[in-house]
Amino acid sequence: RWTEYIPLGRRMPGTRFIAFKVPLKKNCVVAAGLGSLKISPLALGSLRNKNPGGFLGTHGLCLWQELPATLCYSKILTMGHEIPNKQTIFQFKCVVKKFLRDNKDNDKLIGVHCTHGLNRTGYLVCRYLIDVEGMEPNAAIELFNKSRGHPIERTNYIQDLQER
Repeated sequence: RWTEYIPLGRRMPGTRFIAFKVPLKKNCVVAAGLGSLKISPLALGSLRNKNPGGFLGTHGLCLWQELPATLCYSKILTMGHEIPNKQTIFQFKCVVKKFLRDNKDNDKLIGVHCTHGLNRTGYLVCRYLIDVEGMEPNAAIELFNKSRGHPIERTNYIQDLQER
């Protein structure tokens, strides 16, 4: 399923967010039986041209290559298919707010990823936009879906966002 999704979305207009699927290490690609897959244009390589400043990962999968020391990386573990708990959502918001404070004088982006860059990523980004920025839930979901190039798929995530 991972191969069905484009590696990297576009910057979400009016935000610093950009969503992408997990960039795997070469040995993870081979272990997953994806050895012939061309992944060189994947997220990290493509993202370098988009002025990244930080990455937020939501899972325990291995990264495709080492991140440069100039990037801030925060790992926020979340369970797939489940609505993140209050502590996880709070942690995500705190990391984003700190990054924005520390980078108020530049236009560096916040790259957020999970396995496919859709569900956990979309949920947390949309929760931030709804809870912190005051965006209407359906507007946040639509903005994420258009920018990522694939829609959030999990019904429970969409329903929870729409109840905000």
